[in-house]
Amino acid sequence: MEKTWKPMVAGILDIVSGAFGLFGSIGLIIGGSITAVVPDVPNFVPALLMGLAVPFAIVAILAIVGGVYALDRKNWGLALAGSIGALFPSWPLGIAAIVFTVMSKNEFE
Repeated sequence: MEKTWKPMVAGILDIVSGAFGLFGSIGLIIGGSITAVVPDVPNFVPALLMGLAVPFAIVAILAIVGGVYALDRKNWGLALAGSIGALFPSWPLGIAAIVFTVMSKNEFE
């Protein structure tokens, strides 16, 4: 089994995209908190922002975990799931991560 750079790049892209997603979910939480105290904002807006923050954070964590597995070249399925999860916070990084993960399937245990 020849080791190439592809799983390493895919893992790094997953982790970076997951970090963007976590920062985005923190931003949604802060935005929901701020809009909750503004009197002119409808009541559903803070709940919507907070409700979007939770799945966004879960997908971002999946991307980070998949990136770690891609860096270790273990569990190709979880690495691919992490690459797919990286697609949501940053689609250019996610597409590249998916391509590199699929291309390096034979390097995983």
